[in-house]
Amino acid sequence: MRIGILGAGQLGQMLALAGYPLGNRFVFHDLSGSPSADIGETLVDTAQERLEDFLARVDVVTYEFEHLPVALVERLARDKPVFPSAQALAVCQNRAEEKGLFTRLGIPTPEYRLVNSAAALEVAARELGGRSGKPVVAKSITEGYDGKGQAVLRHPDEAADAWAAIGHHQLIVEAFVEFVREVSIIAVRDQHGEVVFYPMAENQHVDGILRYSLAPMPDLDAQVQARAEGYIKMLLDELDYVGVLTLELFQTADGLLLANEMAPRVHNSGHWTMNGAVTSQFENHLRAIQGLPLGRTEARHPTCMINLIGQQGKREALLSEPDSHLHLYGKGERPGRKLGHVNIIAPDHATLLARVKATAAQVPEAPPVKFSFDPDA
Repeated sequence: MRIGILGAGQLGQMLALAGYPLGNRFVFHDLSGSPSADIGETLVDTAQERLEDFLARVDVVTYEFEHLPVALVERLARDKPVFPSAQALAVCQNRAEEKGLFTRLGIPTPEYRLVNSAAALEVAARELGGRSGKPVVAKSITEGYDGKGQAVLRHPDEAADAWAAIGHHQLIVEAFVEFVREVSIIAVRDQHGEVVFYPMAENQHVDGILRYSLAPMPDLDAQVQARAEGYIKMLLDELDYVGVLTLELFQTADGLLLANEMAPRVHNSGHWTMNGAVTSQFENHLRAIQGLPLGRTEARHPTCMINLIGQQGKREALLSEPDSHLHLYGKGERPGRKLGHVNIIAPDHATLLARVKATAAQVPEAPPVKFSFDPDA
């Protein structure tokens, strides 16, 4: 089957790498003018003038990131199957719509407000911060990614500066959450409504960018995993979703899960599945959109992903630990840019942490490894 991918970055490239053994061939449609994928065929089409050419080359269409014109996806869906749907894309790229969906389905979220001015932002910061004066997070309702388009307000008086810095016509303001860890769950739904779930991962972010992701967690209560599965299944069914969906959550000390946001695509926090799960998120996404049986999702062993940000480091050092697997994206070095990742596998979590810390020491400017279950963190 010929698969069209909207976007031509590392996620699309990893989809293609997973699809070649299935007999798939790939055509990327790039709107940015600077594609990084160097596998398959790429059509650079910044003016959307080659859509007919793209459609003629593919049997089914998917996408690697959600910041796409919904109208473009709707146009393509008139001629070829597109998974996930334009409806799912529209919800996931708008934080107001997303939070509204969570609320309608009864999925808990941090308390939030929608604001349309600096003055309204200041009022929301006072309301959500309460008497304790806790910080709040303000985010643009669209186009925010990897920490962009958001600001932390430690005092309501910072509202004017935050509003100007974000530069968006509408913001969502969220109350501070006392969480013990950031987690995510990835699920896959096929065209017949069957759903499979990956073990939840613990994620460590720095400045809004994911640095480490580990699964399965050694101290995760089965009821918490089941609760996350219930939340994401409601979303999948409500959206009649096909493919991989990711739900990011905060876990509190009492096991409560609060939904942060979701992503309608394969996800950075699921890269561990490439070496650590029976079937990777990339292969399962391709299976789903082609109508193939979904693969098993169990973790083979405890696995941790380390992102390579800004600088790549030396390959020899990154592969020095046992059972380390390096995935480079073919990108040039630049501050804040995702250049690749290392997946590290171990027979137990203590060994895994030791290997991860040793490898992180070889990663330029890597932050300290701090997982919630690590007594030394």
